[in-house]
Amino acid sequence: MKKLHSLYLFAVIISFPFNALCQSDEDMLKIIFDETLKNGHSYEMLDYLSNEIGGRLSGSPEAAAAVEWSRQEMIKLGFDTVFLQEVMVPHWVRGKKEIVRIVNSDRMGTIDLAACALGNSVGTGDQGLAANIIEVDGIESLKKLDKKKIEGKIVFFNRRMDPTRVNTFAAYGEAVDQRVYGASEAAALGAVAVVVRSMASNDDDIPHTGTLIYKEGVKQIPAFALSTNSANLLSKSLKAQQGLKLYLEAHCKMLPDVLSYNVVGEIKGSAKPNEYIIVGGHLDSWDLGDGAHDDGAGCVQSIEAVRVLKNVGYKPYHSIRAVMFMNEENGLRGGVRYAELAKQNNEKHLVAIESDRGGFTPKGFTLTGSETARAKLISWKPLFEPYGIYDFNKPGGGADISPLEEQGTALIGFLPDSQRYFNLHHTTADTFDKIDKRELELGAASMAALVYLIDKYGIDGKN
Repeated sequence: MKKLHSLYLFAVIISFPFNALCQSDEDMLKIIFDETLKNGHSYEMLDYLSNEIGGRLSGSPEAAAAVEWSRQEMIKLGFDTVFLQEVMVPHWVRGKKEIVRIVNSDRMGTIDLAACALGNSVGTGDQGLAANIIEVDGIESLKKLDKKKIEGKIVFFNRRMDPTRVNTFAAYGEAVDQRVYGASEAAALGAVAVVVRSMASNDDDIPHTGTLIYKEGVKQIPAFALSTNSANLLSKSLKAQQGLKLYLEAHCKMLPDVLSYNVVGEIKGSAKPNEYIIVGGHLDSWDLGDGAHDDGAGCVQSIEAVRVLKNVGYKPYHSIRAVMFMNEENGLRGGVRYAELAKQNNEKHLVAIESDRGGFTPKGFTLTGSETARAKLISWKPLFEPYGIYDFNKPGGGADISPLEEQGTALIGFLPDSQRYFNLHHTTADTFDKIDKRELELGAASMAALVYLIDKYGIDGKN
């Protein structure tokens, strides 16, 4: 009789939802981290995305291949639903030849500088262009100059990222306006082109591309990034010689928009299936490297976070989505489209979590939301500290999820260590060999753990 009673109790226990078996949140986080570190899929997924597909600029064949790969991957992993969201994206192509060359140095003669065209830039035409250079320390310095000093010249923006900033993203934010808007600001004063110091936190010979935005009604002029070493050399040469000239050549151009897709994988909530928690990254990348850190890492971590919760048997109350956004780098069309469709479909998004700061060691999470949400996030800090994750007090979210803010969605950004990120960001050096498997998996586990806590307790005073 005792044996039969024991068997009956065991049968009752295993029939309960996973939530009932979990004795504490500490236990659940350990289960999540153990599953990810022992049986993780993120590293092998990123290997394929980076090495078999490669750089995935919006509108390219590689971006299309990445859409189909991520769709098939989430189907294979057993997500309840996987679907595509149509989005029209820009189709900018770099062209095969890019030259930035000092042509009349008294000391060095002709010397090629390490450079690349900025994303969305127009080309120079087959003949290239040559002009004198004027150096400025950012847009504000440019605006203080007389227009006559700018007309017919190439403007050289040489504002560096502040090396004293421990938060490298803050340093990036302070300097990046010259890359994004410098071409139009210079063109409005009569400049014929711009070259911009790369957004990099170290000195090397690798130029960093990135998007620029042309202002309506202002002539579009070519724009290039210089490696930090080349920027230092050019600045030194300008001080040594007046009348220094650059020759520029690029064959980039913007083609008509192309149909592409966001890719969404979902596990259905058991109690509130029409309320959503999403984790995501952007599937597109620049064309120079293979986009392993920016943002292949965020994509595979998001897929992995959902996979882990599913594989450990967790039954979420709310529906959980992994979203692969398209076109963050030079348009943000995917993020905007996702928010539009969420509004049209009356979908309630409690929280959106984005990983777009690389696959380095996790430190914590940022948040844009209410004080209630901030207090709730900080209250979970003790649960994460045993895994070396402790920073929960910074503001922030992510570019792709930002359009959801107006719908009342709390925005959370995955926060890894940032000290190496701007050595690789938007360069030929952003490749899979720079990924550490354990760091990547720890990040995915931390995201899965946060999704679990939000699903269980809510984030903004409601669940």
